[in-house]
Amino acid sequence: MWALLVLIGAASVSAHLQDLSFDGQKVFRVIPQNDEQVEILNFLARIMEVDFWQPDSVTLVRPKMQVDFRVEAEKTFKVEDLLKESGMEYQVLIDNLQAALDAQFDSQARTSSHSYVKYNNWDTIADWTADIAAQNPDLVSRSVIGNTYEGRPMYLLKLGKSGANKKAIFMDCGFHAREWISPAFCQWFVKEAVETYGKDSAMTTLLDKLDFYVLPVVNIDGYVYTWTNDRMWRKTRSKNSGTSCIGTDPNRNFDAGWCTLGASDYACSSTYCGSAPESEKETKALADFIRGHLSTIKAYLTIHSYSQLLLFPYSYSYKLPSNYQELNSIAKAASEELASLYNTDYTYGPGATTICKY
Repeated sequence: MWALLVLIGAASVSAHLQDLSFDGQKVFRVIPQNDEQVEILNFLARIMEVDFWQPDSVTLVRPKMQVDFRVEAEKTFKVEDLLKESGMEYQVLIDNLQAALDAQFDSQARTSSHSYVKYNNWDTIADWTADIAAQNPDLVSRSVIGNTYEGRPMYLLKLGKSGANKKAIFMDCGFHAREWISPAFCQWFVKEAVETYGKDSAMTTLLDKLDFYVLPVVNIDGYVYTWTNDRMWRKTRSKNSGTSCIGTDPNRNFDAGWCTLGASDYACSSTYCGSAPESEKETKALADFIRGHLSTIKAYLTIHSYSQLLLFPYSYSYKLPSNYQELNSIAKAASEELASLYNTDYTYGPGATTICKY
């Protein structure tokens, strides 16, 4: 089985948000030129709360790497002073995060129905999974692979024409709660599949010969929380023993290089790996499903944002996988196809080394 992590950009769509304000918060972009400047960023992360967007952990920062990070409004002057004092060139990428969030809403009008061009809350997505299966019974079926920490069902859609001995591709979206464009992509993919089957030869062949398992939102509890409480929430919503800090980074909770490169064992960190591998109900449900279907699942795609990257194993190690040449050729071909449509430039390669070069 081959795996590919796709990071995509953002979109301009509508939503209703909670009252929590990000007014005055800034997003900085820096490119540290040497180890000394990398250490300045590590120092920043130690003395204040810094939300790293790219890469998503300060432990992954290397010289010559583009680094984007968010800081609280009251800390922005201190950060700018420290950057100036260190001689590190910087750019204020987003001057007011709340204004940027407000600007992504193309309409304040909101209906309760599902939309492919506006962000949908979880209840709307859940209803959509039932509707899309009911409307396309020959192509789509819905099942539940588990329940979240807060008890929400994890709906999985299976796309494909019925047939014997079919292989499958597994795709998931919404690992990190605030990456709303990710679940939106999974919904759009399902829409395109059912609407173009029988019309587009490539999609028809795919669904005739393969099944697609699509998990529209992995981290449902966190996704709900971004709608009701904190738009920038990233982790799950599980309680951690011995601390008031909530949640685990589900992407770092798998039993594969657990709690190593890029992960944190500090429960308050946004990259907290959890108390044990697969400690999160969401992660375990996903892993159990894939383990139970290893004979048929031949590829695993996971959709994230922010960046334009096509990543394949490994992200927890600099070691190359045994099928590196095959994975690299697949990612290269996919990157070229993406560029042929809209001149979109996707960088590709093994996760650990490619993120450090991006």
